[in-house]
Amino acid sequence: MILVTGGTGLVGSHLLYRLVEQGQTVRAIFRNARRLEKVKKVFSYYSSDHEILFQRIDWVESDILDLPSLEAAFSGVEKVFHCAALISFQPNDYFKMRKVNISGSANIVNLCLQYKIDKLCYVSSIAALGASNAQQPVTEDQDWLAEKQTSAYSLTKYGGEMEVWRGSQEGLKAVIVNPGVILGPGFWRSGSGAIFTMVQRGLNYYPSGRTGFVHVDDVVKAMTSLMNSSIVSERFILVSDNGEWKDVLKQIAQGLSSKVPKRVANRCVLGIALFTDALRSLLTGKQRRITKSSIRSMANQTLYDGRKITNTLGLNYLSLRDSISSCCAFLLKES
Repeated sequence: MILVTGGTGLVGSHLLYRLVEQGQTVRAIFRNARRLEKVKKVFSYYSSDHEILFQRIDWVESDILDLPSLEAAFSGVEKVFHCAALISFQPNDYFKMRKVNISGSANIVNLCLQYKIDKLCYVSSIAALGASNAQQPVTEDQDWLAEKQTSAYSLTKYGGEMEVWRGSQEGLKAVIVNPGVILGPGFWRSGSGAIFTMVQRGLNYYPSGRTGFVHVDDVVKAMTSLMNSSIVSERFILVSDNGEWKDVLKQIAQGLSSKVPKRVANRCVLGIALFTDALRSLLTGKQRRITKSSIRSMANQTLYDGRKITNTLGLNYLSLRDSISSCCAFLLKES
């Protein structure tokens, strides 16, 4: 049996579809029953038998911070895909992210060791690779390089990786994938999906940075292929293309027949936006939409080299342009 954590997220839901479609016996943990509808929605994108496929999953209500419920979920499991994580740029979420991304991962690793799991695949992020001092693309061999302005998310995902490597030293067979910005349908109010929604509504400005992108299907293919291989104790950057936000947002706008953002968000514009959003949050009590950390992320200029998975397993990526086109097509069907 295969166990999937974070099964109600973007990667987890697409991974679950691929596994049950292949006839695998799958168990997935969830915390909020309402999020199961999102998984069904993702399944419906790809199959008319989505209800039947969804029912093949053994759903267990659990939390990666709740050891008793986790132990029950691990019974009879042979392989584990650990996709659960907390992603946030909110200043007040640092300690929550430490608990979920580090302590939660430690729980998964410890139970993998306790139950003698055959293999673990941990979904990390390019954020856990640290910053680059050069114009050369970051590879899997780069040492962790933290800076004063390294985001809390980066620090906690790196901490999660350290738990996996610790488990590897204790005999656990494990692999780590470090995806870039993951593009895929089904979650239009969070993550990269929210970017498509914002562009559809209309954006005037674009960030000045660039980063690595990858389609969710390629992430899932890489994960399942690595788990079926003899490869252990290695990491793989999953990035199809490095794209500038200016070009990415333009392609999204064109794919959605929306207004193309034509003005760069300079320091003055970002400063005003940061102040306005902070004031809105103070007056309404709602979470910040713009933070210093998110601004730094969107201004990032780091390049990433995702060729290792291609050179090792022969997996080819969907291009960034085709990834954007595919996501736009799904969103337009729902609009």
